[in-house]
Amino acid sequence: MRIRPYIESKDFDEITKWITEERAHALWCANLIHFPIEKDNFAKVMQEAAERFGDSPYVATSDDGELIGFFCYSVNLANNEGMLKFVMNNPRFRGKGYGKEMLRLAVKYAFEITNAQAVQLNVFPENEIAKKCYKAVGFTERKTDLNAFAYKDESWGRCNMVIRRS
Repeated sequence: MRIRPYIESKDFDEITKWITEERAHALWCANLIHFPIEKDNFAKVMQEAAERFGDSPYVATSDDGELIGFFCYSVNLANNEGMLKFVMNNPRFRGKGYGKEMLRLAVKYAFEITNAQAVQLNVFPENEIAKKCYKAVGFTERKTDLNAFAYKDESWGRCNMVIRRS
């Protein structure tokens, strides 16, 4: 597996096929991105995240270039802590360990290239599969806020997870 910068002209159309159900979409992005994903809105959200937080979008690919996953990463220089956002995987590769491998590469990048001392992410506890994946990579729960997000008639928590450099 390889990680490279996201290239809109090469990657966008494929990524839009990965989340086709509205609730799964909300679990992925807290509705910060329109559903279904639209090119202009997606680009706008990526640009705003880059300007506000320094986020950069990345994709994980197989060795032959097939898209496996997507995520954004930034590092907060004030506390030297990286942040992963918008983590998603191609459904063809789910449940096969590719998500864990992508996260391990992202964390390795954070520690070795950006010199972050820790990497955090937020996940809805209701997204049990994602939370289990993050735990398997070594993320631990740091804080959970109850009722942080409303989706239709549901109220979801927000769990902040962190992995520290050893």
